[in-house]
Amino acid sequence: MEDKFKLKSKVYFNMEFTQFLEQVSGSRAFIVSDSIMEELGYLQKAVDSLNNAGINSVTFTGVRPDPDINVVAEGMKLYKESNADVLIAIGGGSTIDTAKGIIYFSWHLENTTNDKMKKPLFIAIPSTSGTGSEVTDFTVITSQGEKVCIVDDFIAPDIAILDSTCIQHVPQHVVVDTGIDALVHAIEAYVSANATDFTDALCEKAVKLIFENIKTIYNDIKDSNARDRIQNASCMAGIAFTNTGLGINHSLAHAMGGTFHISHGRSNALLLNAVIEYNSNLERSINEYAANKYAKLAKILQLPARTNREGTVNFIQALSELKKYLGVEESIRALGIDQDEFESSLEHMAEAALGDRCTPTNPRQPSKEELIHIYQKCY
Repeated sequence: MEDKFKLKSKVYFNMEFTQFLEQVSGSRAFIVSDSIMEELGYLQKAVDSLNNAGINSVTFTGVRPDPDINVVAEGMKLYKESNADVLIAIGGGSTIDTAKGIIYFSWHLENTTNDKMKKPLFIAIPSTSGTGSEVTDFTVITSQGEKVCIVDDFIAPDIAILDSTCIQHVPQHVVVDTGIDALVHAIEAYVSANATDFTDALCEKAVKLIFENIKTIYNDIKDSNARDRIQNASCMAGIAFTNTGLGINHSLAHAMGGTFHISHGRSNALLLNAVIEYNSNLERSINEYAANKYAKLAKILQLPARTNREGTVNFIQALSELKKYLGVEESIRALGIDQDEFESSLEHMAEAALGDRCTPTNPRQPSKEELIHIYQKCY
């Protein structure tokens, strides 16, 4: 397969989203958001800006964390009734994922009824800096208690607006979870089997920006410069992984998060070190491809990396120190998850992770037993 690099979404930054919405062309807008964005007044700002552009709006605020198929179905019903030609998602990753689910399943439903759906102008305005969902063709929807990863070019937003004023009310634990999620996106895209020079450049910059700025916004979310840098890093990582795919860190996190209702970013954080150790195969003969990439990231962070092994070990140590500073638990057990319940879920979680859409692009292809071992190591 020939290499390619795609960026479907136009990205606007260093501006308030209201400025852009006042210039949008369309007849009717469908806005997907959540109760928090409504309470903070951002939803009303969007409605008012669209009114100024002569566009009436229908709003859907039924988004919940880790959106399931029922939430998507509720949104689809309202969207179908709205006859909107503009769809706007304003909120965190769950909001943008819900909007993508509405578009994806509406498209499939209309295709089965021989009606050709014309995709609305899709605008994503993120209120967290982590998922990168504003520029990706990925969405994660929960069905029957399991997180299902959907990948399709059709659901990539047409326009992404990075307005860091939207993340100025984010609490510390969300800063941590979303920031680590963005960091894992960049790391996994960097070592992906489909990585290219183009994606590597984005990943390297994203990792550097996150390490340089996440402590600042953890301590002071009002620091607008740090907010901008983290938001840009999250978006860059999103652009990278929509081209490369991800890896087993996300596969394992999807399965564990869905089973034990752990936030996605926290799940990623708890698994990260063990996944890097597995990918680089430090315990046996080194996987030179993965270890070389991790060592390059260590060099970017100005850590000793005279060999791939030394660089990888120091990169893992830097991640441990960062997570400790940000208050991330040292183990899954520390979350209060019962050991017997965890052990009894291992087979099912490992099977789900093995079949996850993120697994094929991991730099080392795992067995179910190896995935179980990673879970056990992290517990």
